[in-house]
Amino acid sequence: MEHRSLSFTIFIHLSALLLAAVILAPMLWLFVMSISPSADLTAKPLHWWPTAIDLSRYKFLLSRVPNSAGAAFTASLVNSVVVAGMATIAALAVAVPAAWAVSRTPSVTWSLYAVIGTYMLPPVALAVPLYMGLAALDMLNSVYGLALVYLTILAPFTTWLLKSGFDSIPREIENAAMIEGARLDQILRMITLPLAAPIMATAALFAFLLAWDEFFYALLFTSDQHSKTLTVAIADLAGGRVSDYGLIATAGVLAALPPVVIGLVMQRALIAGLTSGGVKG
Repeated sequence: MEHRSLSFTIFIHLSALLLAAVILAPMLWLFVMSISPSADLTAKPLHWWPTAIDLSRYKFLLSRVPNSAGAAFTASLVNSVVVAGMATIAALAVAVPAAWAVSRTPSVTWSLYAVIGTYMLPPVALAVPLYMGLAALDMLNSVYGLALVYLTILAPFTTWLLKSGFDSIPREIENAAMIEGARLDQILRMITLPLAAPIMATAALFAFLLAWDEFFYALLFTSDQHSKTLTVAIADLAGGRVSDYGLIATAGVLAALPPVVIGLVMQRALIAGLTSGGVKG
């Protein structure tokens, strides 16, 4: 069994604490800003801790009063959940058979590289064709149209991730089931997909985060609270002549909560998926 020196153990723990501080400090400051009075945020020298706890911004943004800023924000929050959820589910539905086919048929791997190559194009280069396509389908300013656009972004990414997961599953298992008379759909449902569950959960999480954080297409293809997503709503809060930095921070905290909760719930599957295929034998 490997023995580590005390100094090395202390170094590892200090490095972990430093990494945690670097990652968590911005989130902590965002939360402090969200509960600080406006005077504290403009004071010189800056107040690093609020002189009083102010939760009015959370009440303001979570208000459901019709035609209020809170109603627009909560509507955009729901829109983000719906769009990211639909796009993630659709991406997995497309990526699972595509990734399995590419994994089991190496001769068509070039097609995956060709699709991934579209990621090299800047989003603005695709804006006009996508806009014209959505206009032709009458899907502008629609959560369904936006989810369709996100699908074009997420499907290649999730296919690439899932292929690495399917590559780590021995083909002999599937061949043995086929010899026993199992159909292809039974092999996938009862053998391959359960073994690939960790990488599928990882792909779903990253796809959801990509859709959740997307801003450019949401800004172009939505115009009101019926389809506007959270990233655009937060930008609207900062679009006035005088910005309430505490209100923007509050919106940031609320926007960060769903991904954080999902990440905490799925952390075991995430770790298993990221390490999938790392050790074979």
